[in-house]
Amino acid sequence: MAGKEDSDVLRPVVAFSKNIWREQFPSFASMDDSVFDSLTKEIDPLKEKVKEMLMASTADPIENVKLIDTLLRLGVSYHFDNHIEKHLKSIFDSQQNLVAGNDHDLNTTSIVFRVFRQHGFKMSCGVFDKFKESDGKWKESVIEEDVGGMLSLYEAANLRVDGESILEEALAFSKAKLKCVVSKSNPLVAKQIMNALDQPLNKCPPRLAARNFISFYEEQDSRNDTLLMFAKLDFNRLQAIHKKEISHVARFWKDCNFSSELCYARERYVEVYTWINIMNSEPRYTRWRLLLTETLTLISILDDTFDAYGTPQELQRFINALKRWEIGGVDELQDYTKIICKAVFEVFDEIEEEAKKEGSSYGVPYAKDAFIGLINNYHAEVKWCHDGYVPTFDDYINVAMKTSTFDPMLAISFLGMKTISGLEAIQWLQSQPKIMTAANIIGRVMNDIVSHEFEQLREHCPSSVECYMKKHYLSKNDALKELEKKL
Repeated sequence: MAGKEDSDVLRPVVAFSKNIWREQFPSFASMDDSVFDSLTKEIDPLKEKVKEMLMASTADPIENVKLIDTLLRLGVSYHFDNHIEKHLKSIFDSQQNLVAGNDHDLNTTSIVFRVFRQHGFKMSCGVFDKFKESDGKWKESVIEEDVGGMLSLYEAANLRVDGESILEEALAFSKAKLKCVVSKSNPLVAKQIMNALDQPLNKCPPRLAARNFISFYEEQDSRNDTLLMFAKLDFNRLQAIHKKEISHVARFWKDCNFSSELCYARERYVEVYTWINIMNSEPRYTRWRLLLTETLTLISILDDTFDAYGTPQELQRFINALKRWEIGGVDELQDYTKIICKAVFEVFDEIEEEAKKEGSSYGVPYAKDAFIGLINNYHAEVKWCHDGYVPTFDDYINVAMKTSTFDPMLAISFLGMKTISGLEAIQWLQSQPKIMTAANIIGRVMNDIVSHEFEQLREHCPSSVECYMKKHYLSKNDALKELEKKL
């Protein structure tokens, strides 16, 4: 039986800002594949030339790594993933002391260090020891290094791991130096410095980083015009795909009637798509980008539903129906949860269909379980709010870290990456490795730092900020500082 919501129930809805993108992206739906195909024809011969450049550079390992870095920063390295991995492994295995000697300056050493670390090779931070005096202080020549070398050191230091004090020091003084010289630099360099200080490479959305670097590279006297043209055309080619994908997601939202039927929920599918695009923007993952965007859009709706609309009883019925995973169980739900539940089933049917094509359907049950686990933890937070309960910080983290969405999103991502993940990868996710726990906690706390004030304006469960304040008897500002340090 279909159920209407009780009009007498207090629902702490929020007047979210409107979707400023709504009218912009549907027009991309009319785009056919001719733009992509035309650009591909232009790119293919250039790609071969760049591949030849990459192969020729292997004669000099340092030049090889520097070219790989340029490909990375121009956003075109994905075309040569296998070659790059092979080259780096060969260099790392045979020449681990590649930049340990005094023949290479700070700029070169920093670039080589960063490229290897970005690709998962455990290059030692000891390569920077040569830039320190016997008393442990950094050499004056390093501190007075030019902007290029300081920028490279800053980017390298951002890939430090716990306990690498030499990189902690490098980050501190390179950041301070860059702040001092930004006003004295020419406009192009100043822009590069400000971009790096705002978002170092390891934190910058890859397509944005590529777009920025293309502009910088174009102004360099040492640029390679073939490589520059290849990067520009490839950027436009990917952009054509991404425009069509956003249009598809806009149509998904419209076809589901979310705006009219779920007016309490945020209309944030463009922001959601952007986040998914940051994870992977390659053409071959277009179908999975769409499915991940649809899934995360539904999660965003569910977040608002549990936070600001559903009653504990309505939400429990919704969870029960979801656990049965049968379309017939939808009939007993309220109209608004019925719409969401049907959409969830439809998206997961598409996920399962694509997973079968990929030969990864073995992971679908785990993806479903992770999704239901997320909903269960949303419900636990609803109970806290309904009961007026303020949990301890540890109890809060144990529940709330699972609402960071990483579990279901990574499970679905792995289904679409059959070439680099298999059953063992799914089983690894199920084992809740430390890196997943850390990612969940970081995601949850970062979200709370940004949103806790807004959420506490209405009836809402405490966030990690309030729980941390309670645990350590801290003011809000002091709690925020401590949490940011932990991150």
